[in-house]
Amino acid sequence: MAGPRTWWRGKSTPAKVETYTRWSFHFFAVIQVGLFGLPLLAVPGMPARGGLFALLFSHAVLCAVTGSRALDWVRGSRERPVRLMWALGAASALLAALCFALARQVTGGEDTETALGTAAGGVLVFGVGAMTLGVRGRRPAALLVLGFSAGVAAVSLVCGASPTGALAAGLAILAATGFFAFTSVFSVWLLNAVWELDAARETRARLAVAEERLRFGRDLHDVIGRNLAVIALKSELAVQLARRGREEAVAQMVEVQRIAAESQREVRDVVRGYREADLGVELLGAQGVLKAAGIDCEVTGVAAGLPGEVQSALGWVVREATTNVLRHGDARRCSVGLVMSEGCVVLTVENDGAGVGASEAGASEAGAPGRTGGGGSGLAGLRERLRAVDGTLEAGFAGDGVFRVVARVPVAGGPGAEEGCSADGDEAGSEAGRREVVG
Repeated sequence: MAGPRTWWRGKSTPAKVETYTRWSFHFFAVIQVGLFGLPLLAVPGMPARGGLFALLFSHAVLCAVTGSRALDWVRGSRERPVRLMWALGAASALLAALCFALARQVTGGEDTETALGTAAGGVLVFGVGAMTLGVRGRRPAALLVLGFSAGVAAVSLVCGASPTGALAAGLAILAATGFFAFTSVFSVWLLNAVWELDAARETRARLAVAEERLRFGRDLHDVIGRNLAVIALKSELAVQLARRGREEAVAQMVEVQRIAAESQREVRDVVRGYREADLGVELLGAQGVLKAAGIDCEVTGVAAGLPGEVQSALGWVVREATTNVLRHGDARRCSVGLVMSEGCVVLTVENDGAGVGASEAGASEAGAPGRTGGGGSGLAGLRERLRAVDGTLEAGFAGDGVFRVVARVPVAGGPGAEEGCSADGDEAGSEAGRREVVG
């Protein structure tokens, strides 16, 4: 059964920020009741303290509901809660005025007056903070804060406070509500910024794919476009010559056959160059992509000197493993290590943040460590590529939330190459290889 930890790890980073923001404003309602409501019940001789506590509790619930609806409006999933905001503003003003009036009229001592005055201030602070979530722009938020602060000063004068006391009360409410309003505005700005950055990252990834498709299409057009035009012209000429019974038609068709065979060879060269991956470029590219995604990535080892087919196979391992790190789990750290040991090159990609959702995806795709089968096409395709160079691939969990992909490829001519690669032979050289950082 999925627990809170799995539920949290299953969320994207923007969704986590949104959840944290929502529950922070929900918790403010608990703070309001605990910090300003419960002290009213503890004051001896407080008249109608049960009813006053119920009003303050209802106000806290109204603040939580208004804040939640306002955040829905910020995210575009609900209309702006105008009626709730007006209701919250009226309730905050009336409840605060009631507390001020009781503080001036009740003869319960200094403790009673302090509790009522603090409750009135808390009602205004949390009420203004929740309403600020539903306004857009700094000017409306500032007018909201100034309006309630001026109202407090006016009510204090009406209740018999001195001008100095009324001014002090207004300034205190101005400072408190201003700080809380700023917190609300900043929370909304941060939430929108995180979602926009996530959308920008997805857009950048889609543009990169589109650019690569355009490049591939342009290469194909440049290679076979001219040849296809020549084939079309020569075929048309051969048809005309054949209709006239001319022997030159055979020569033209032989030329068409030659150009078609040449075009086929050129297309194969283009596709081969497109499918081959340069290991050094892939290592630096993986580091850049992961860092852009907010994942701390360390790449160690050098690819220089390795045969081209080995670099191509391992480059695809780096590309596929990097994609899996981005797609599965919530990684914060990833390490990519390339080690030469005993005639064998070992590539290790290890990341944290692999939760249950990621484990299910990884298990179905990669299979158990050491197995050659798998349910998915990504790592199965890598095993086929590595098999072409006598390499092996292992993928599985290596601790709590840590996923590891290990590819081993023998290098011809190296010491011990005729014995093949083994899991035991690459441990000795791992430390030396990790000290040499790429990029």
